[in-house]
Amino acid sequence: MTLNLNTAYDTQLDLKEHIKQLRKAQKLSVEALSEKSGVPYGTVRKFERTGNISLRQFLMLVEALGELNQLREFLEREKVPKTIDEVLKNA
Repeated sequence: MTLNLNTAYDTQLDLKEHIKQLRKAQKLSVEALSEKSGVPYGTVRKFERTGNISLRQFLMLVEALGELNQLREFLEREKVPKTIDEVLKNA
């Protein structure tokens, strides 16, 4: 058993910081990201302060920052077979 000390809230704050860092790395203002993504300016500002945002709007920000394909690849990553039957099924 692996002990995990991270909470959903910790991950929420990590995602908020990641998006904020991407925005700054691309030299986008909050207003520019809002316009590019279609997410209202106030929502982007609130997200960068609190981490609170709808999933759809979060994905719109990720897409505007050019990271949507990476997120999809992460979610679709190959699963390691756990049994011989799974190995043979995928052979």
